[in-house]
Amino acid sequence: MSMKYLFIITSFLIISLSAFSQKAPAPYGPLPTQGQLNWQETEMYCIIHFGPDTYTNKEWGFGDENPQIFNPSSFSAMQIVGVAKAGGFKGIVVVAKHHDGFCLWPTSTTEHNISKSPYKNGAGDIVMEYRKACDTLGIQLGIYCSPWDRNSAFYGKPEYVTNVFRKQIGELYSRYGKLFITWFDGANGGDGYYGGAKEVRKIDRSTYYGWETTWGISKKLQPNAVIFGDVGPGVRWVGNESGYAGESNWATYTPHAPEAGKEPGNGFTKDAEGTEGHRDGKYWMPAECDVALRPGWFYHKDQDDKVKSTDTLLSLYYKSVGRGACLDLGLSPDRRGLLFENDVDTLKKFGQLLKQTFANNLANGATLLASNVRGGNQSKFGASKLLDDDRYSYWATDDSVKTPELVITLKQNTAFNVIRLRENIKLGQRIEAVAVDAFINNSWQQIASATSIGGNRLIRLKHVVNADKVRLRITKSPVCIALSDFGLFKEPNAN
Repeated sequence: MSMKYLFIITSFLIISLSAFSQKAPAPYGPLPTQGQLNWQETEMYCIIHFGPDTYTNKEWGFGDENPQIFNPSSFSAMQIVGVAKAGGFKGIVVVAKHHDGFCLWPTSTTEHNISKSPYKNGAGDIVMEYRKACDTLGIQLGIYCSPWDRNSAFYGKPEYVTNVFRKQIGELYSRYGKLFITWFDGANGGDGYYGGAKEVRKIDRSTYYGWETTWGISKKLQPNAVIFGDVGPGVRWVGNESGYAGESNWATYTPHAPEAGKEPGNGFTKDAEGTEGHRDGKYWMPAECDVALRPGWFYHKDQDDKVKSTDTLLSLYYKSVGRGACLDLGLSPDRRGLLFENDVDTLKKFGQLLKQTFANNLANGATLLASNVRGGNQSKFGASKLLDDDRYSYWATDDSVKTPELVITLKQNTAFNVIRLRENIKLGQRIEAVAVDAFINNSWQQIASATSIGGNRLIRLKHVVNADKVRLRITKSPVCIALSDFGLFKEPNAN
């Protein structure tokens, strides 16, 4: 063999080996933990408010309620969790104790608990019933225990935190199996019964609970659970109770103290920073969008005809899950201990609509032509990764290529009104802007644009588009891309 041909073959082998040994892109910015990845994949869960307030027709009980009023005739965790699952929700958060201090499990920390109620002759444990229902139906469980306790005589004193609250969450996090989220909120201090004192007690919400130590209980007993709070540390509040995230929604965030006089639970209803996050945030701290199915969080009979419609829920889905957040929908069992018929109906219809819309990715079987593939390695970083079932396999570009294009040639002319994009967030949130074109009347026409992508971005078009070719353009990114999903879908009634 001549030296010329030997040189050519050697060069070819070197180039080939170089391509196929191409390293993955370097991570960009803060990265999610395994618990945060699991939370992201959950996408939707429900927080369930049920307790003395259900029987007193209040949203916030004063703390002086007699445990004897809690006696649901037909409580069924299976019905409640089953309806949530039918709605497409993958988890529930049980409000084990609300601000009135009544505990839905038998606890050694207070007499104000379910063992003092007539429910199951004092032998009931609502939290355990939810645990069993979740296990049976394959739903994840989370728990909320209110830091504020309007019943406890010790509230406002150091011994409440050490001997009551921390012991309560210790019981909850150790007795009820694996949790996907431990949930905290910002309603802290004010008027209450407080063991008969009937007075106002104020605390410094930033120091009183010793959050680092309190969160440490969750980290020790539930190491894979994310911790939700107004400013994290695992998942942040989106800044409103209307169920939507910003058009730009960054999973990265730098926590800060709320403005004076605007504390959550004290007239504080919106926080634009929580709604959008911080592009240069120090921590991976994605947003939860919480909203109640009814006007209130607890059941009120006069709200039976005010349950959110299926169309409203779908709109909230696109504005929360579709913007990279998770949707936390409030459910409120009635005095029987069941979800009311109207609630059941709208949730089931919502679940059916989601299933019909997203059952089939209309881009499956398409031919994908990328302007650049990292190291030329199609098997490892090629655009075909966008259409597999792995949320973390991805199309990547060379480090120098930050604004690539992708042409998707569909198998046939296709009608769609929803576009889905996802990044491999194990490598951070990278892309800052995209545009989508459709080939219509022999020319490319822009049909959509978006900013942040992250764990999920759903672009809902105003009208159905018919095309056999679609083009994705990454228009802004500080680093090379790591895009993991591209999908086209059509809502059954869209036109």
